[in-house]
Amino acid sequence: MKGSESFKKSLDEEYNFPATYNFKFIVASVLKNKIIDLLPEAKCSEKKSRNGKYTSLTLTSVMKNSSEILYIYEKASRIDGVISL
Repeated sequence: MKGSESFKKSLDEEYNFPATYNFKFIVASVLKNKIIDLLPEAKCSEKKSRNGKYTSLTLTSVMKNSSEILYIYEKASRIDGVISL
């Protein structure tokens, strides 16, 4: 993941792990379960776009460290068309 070392450093400076972290993604609605499956134990909230083609997902979970967060983003990046916020 491009810039991951910088992002990891920012996470380590901002959070005291373990910490609750909010992952935010936008994905085609037909693929939303692939994102949810990344963190099946997470609290999930979703909002569909006006036409229902896309879904905005927020997954909230306790993360042990910054590496765990980077791992989730790396796996999400392999899903076609996902946008990580």
